[in-house]
Amino acid sequence: MISDIGLLAAWFALIGSVVAVLLALYGYWASDAKWITSARRAAISVWPLLTVAVLAIEYALLTDDFSLNYVASVSSREQPLLLKMTALWGGQDGSILFWAWLMATFAFVVLLRRWDQDRDLLPHVIVVTMGTLAFFIALDIFASNPFKKLDFMPVDGRGLNPLLRHPGMVIHPPLLYLGFVGFVIPYAFAMAALVTRRSDAHWIRLTRRWTLIAWLFLSLGLLLGGRWAYDVLGWGGYWAWDPVENAAFMPWLVGTAFLHSVQIQEKRGMLKIWNMVLIILTYGMVIFGTFITLSGVIDSVHAFARSAVGPAFFGFIAVTSVASVWMLLRRLDDLRSDNRLESIFSREAVFLFNNLLFMTLTFSVFVGTVFPMVSELVTGEKRTVGPPWFDRVTAPQFGLLVLLMGIAPLFAWRKQSLQRLGRSLWLPFVIALGAVVMLFVSGTRSAGALLAFWIVTFVGVTTLWEYARGVVARRRVQGESWPVAFWRLTGRNRRRYGGYLIHLGVVCMAIGIIGTEMFQQQTQGTVAVGESLELGGFEIRYNGLINRRGADDLAIVEADLTLSRNGKELRGLLPRREIYQNSGQTMTIPATRSTLTEDYYVILAGWDDAGRLATFKTYLNPLINWLWFGGLVFVVGTMVAVWPDAEAERRAMARQAFTRRQVAQAA
Repeated sequence: MISDIGLLAAWFALIGSVVAVLLALYGYWASDAKWITSARRAAISVWPLLTVAVLAIEYALLTDDFSLNYVASVSSREQPLLLKMTALWGGQDGSILFWAWLMATFAFVVLLRRWDQDRDLLPHVIVVTMGTLAFFIALDIFASNPFKKLDFMPVDGRGLNPLLRHPGMVIHPPLLYLGFVGFVIPYAFAMAALVTRRSDAHWIRLTRRWTLIAWLFLSLGLLLGGRWAYDVLGWGGYWAWDPVENAAFMPWLVGTAFLHSVQIQEKRGMLKIWNMVLIILTYGMVIFGTFITLSGVIDSVHAFARSAVGPAFFGFIAVTSVASVWMLLRRLDDLRSDNRLESIFSREAVFLFNNLLFMTLTFSVFVGTVFPMVSELVTGEKRTVGPPWFDRVTAPQFGLLVLLMGIAPLFAWRKQSLQRLGRSLWLPFVIALGAVVMLFVSGTRSAGALLAFWIVTFVGVTTLWEYARGVVARRRVQGESWPVAFWRLTGRNRRRYGGYLIHLGVVCMAIGIIGTEMFQQQTQGTVAVGESLELGGFEIRYNGLINRRGADDLAIVEADLTLSRNGKELRGLLPRREIYQNSGQTMTIPATRSTLTEDYYVILAGWDDAGRLATFKTYLNPLINWLWFGGLVFVVGTMVAVWPDAEAERRAMARQAFTRRQVAQAA
């Protein structure tokens, strides 16, 4: 059977990854390139083997092969074709296989590159990537086997969890997994650099695009996860500091710090130890995040059920952490900075403070996330900390980070004149102060909200001003039109100006977060047909219930509402409940009326048997759509920064060739 072929392919993939590790270690120990070449071939073979395993599971899902326990648990005959395909990551067993396949894909592409100039790094990159891959393949085969067969074949399967049938969940898990596995690549090169004592920035330049791609996918995954929560979970928000949300957020925090910090090593030969620590932590948080999601050790709407994979994950995290720290400590002398910090008023100092803030933020989120586990181990009773605790602890740190994001580009390398810095800051400061005064006059009295809006306005104006200065200077020198100057300025330095776009995206997202966190209104009430419920100047009139059938085993109950404002009818709204009859599970799908200034968000909370009475929960979410718009700007900025720059790559290759000639002459 196809499933037997898939299991056999998974076994061969496991053997291939282990063989690749052993051959690479022996080739390095014996200084024999032939063994390393064989290790590379063995590692490359893992991806096609895992592809066969993935295709076998997909075939079983598409053909309703309910003899496999996994297919019976996540699919059904009436399930739509797209959902059958995406059920690959709809359960724990398939998710681990999918994670391993994505990891193999990244490793496959990396190992296919030309290694002529970096042969010394190759065996260690193979050991890290294939070692990580071997763990996940072994986990899938021995602890969470998607090819496990049932003693009997049921007529139909249970179907996919209703929470996973939303379009956002079709692409949200793959994006998160791509972000997770992508960070394994820079970690592998970092470990290779430590082993080979290559303490320069070469490994950073080799992996910069891989890091940005991983960061982009992880960012997209977080954004889509927030949108899914907003659209499906029916609680009026997008982020609840859920353990699995936090588990994906922590590697993003440390990875963001790493992306900023490596610039100092490239420019000034500083923060080498910081960069190693940050990429080790990012890798550790990736494995920890996968552990939290797949083990079920912490209760979450996003996590899978409790399983036996937890101890294996814990052991792997312990082994890799100890090995990484041990190697780092052995190479501390090699990682001494080429230059010293000359002034606290310098870009280097700002980036160092940036690292510290990201670390304290990550630590804060980590403590709140693992507290339930620790409390259960110590007291036998599971205790949790809720969103209010996270908000109080992290909000000041996020505020400082955003402020630092705005002023960092204004600092010069080595030392910054305070007088010159003041000339750059006074105009954004005054504009931001004017915006705060206008908000105060218009009725905003919250000191926290006014401070937050001052920060985002100041940072937004500062970033736009930096962009504008570059466009004006280019237009004056080159005589180009405004659009051409803007386009060519961005193209000449994609990394810098892509970063500015990312910062503007963060500013827009911060506006949306401030609006919803500080000014959200909500109410709940039960009304009869023809009666209304009011909130924030809006009014909904209940017109009755609508019952209809959906796809698969879905029954839908909709409330027919009319939304008005100040007596003027705006539109109809249809909040609904989706009831999956086979499983008895229910989904609450809100209805929204969205504008640039706010979302009116209504949930059908309940109704009587005849539908004469219905209960609704309504939210008014100011500025929420700035969050989603900012996310789009953020993604565009990242793509600009990632986009290949042929001229920059030629300069980098020339620098590398020059360095190699110098080394050869010295030898």
